[in-house]
Amino acid sequence: MLDIRKIVFATDFSPCSENAFPIAIRLAASYDAELHMVHAIVLHADDPHDPAHHFPEPDELYERMRSSAEASMATTAENGGGPDLKIVRAQVRGISPAPVILEYAEEQGVDLIVMGTHGRRGLRHLLLGSVAEEVVRMADCPVLTVREDAASGSAFGRILVPMDYSENSEIALGYAKEIASKEGASLHLLHVLEVGTYPDFYFPVQASQMFDMPELKEKALQHLRDRLEKDGPEVPAELHVELGHPAQNVVEYAERLEIDLIVLASHGRTGLERALLGSVAEGVARRAKCPVLIVKPPEEGSSD
Repeated sequence: MLDIRKIVFATDFSPCSENAFPIAIRLAASYDAELHMVHAIVLHADDPHDPAHHFPEPDELYERMRSSAEASMATTAENGGGPDLKIVRAQVRGISPAPVILEYAEEQGVDLIVMGTHGRRGLRHLLLGSVAEEVVRMADCPVLTVREDAASGSAFGRILVPMDYSENSEIALGYAKEIASKEGASLHLLHVLEVGTYPDFYFPVQASQMFDMPELKEKALQHLRDRLEKDGPEVPAELHVELGHPAQNVVEYAERLEIDLIVLASHGRTGLERALLGSVAEGVARRAKCPVLIVKPPEEGSSD
């Protein structure tokens, strides 16, 4: 299911993106994939007032930025890439980084995008506008985000998979099982019973009564067992059911158990719907301290 032949590592040479580089390298080596280091050259990005009065001519500026980017990318690749790892370095000009990354990934038929994201606290983590968030929303392939303060050098020893019993979460579980098999990791499957929301097999009871009814919790756990036993490699796993709010519980669970990677699904959206907020996937990606891999369901009509 998880066929990774080409990986895009989006870099702006900041500490934020540099922290994601070891993960991109490790995944490329693990899957024998071609790694594309992509830097978006955005003209006049640092002067929103009157760029014509403060910058050289566009062609001259582009060449200077391209040369600087080439040198930085070569140094990064030399410091991280193994002798058998194929690294393609690309600088692509555009009006905004996210569209450059997305267009490059589509043109190259990329299977995974890896990029850094700035950790935000308080109300700031509710704001839109970051490059990573736009890529997460709009990309057709899975996107792995790594916070600037994440401990990304170690292997993925514990992988968390939030499950809501949808087909999309089963796709995420399939990805997580394959990564766990390659990394020698254990899985943690977590279902959060959201207040006022129940899967089909729950009786119409108050949310606060759920944990007072052992048979309902056991039924939820059995559904997790059934999904774990579907296709894919066998990996060690722990199953958990909690009461609360999905994004919040997932982030808190990941911190409590020192999870190394969260793998979860984003609902497939097209058109303007892709710009909407509110999904659990985006909420987790904004708040989680560990790397987050967001997978997308196949497009309608796809044979995958």
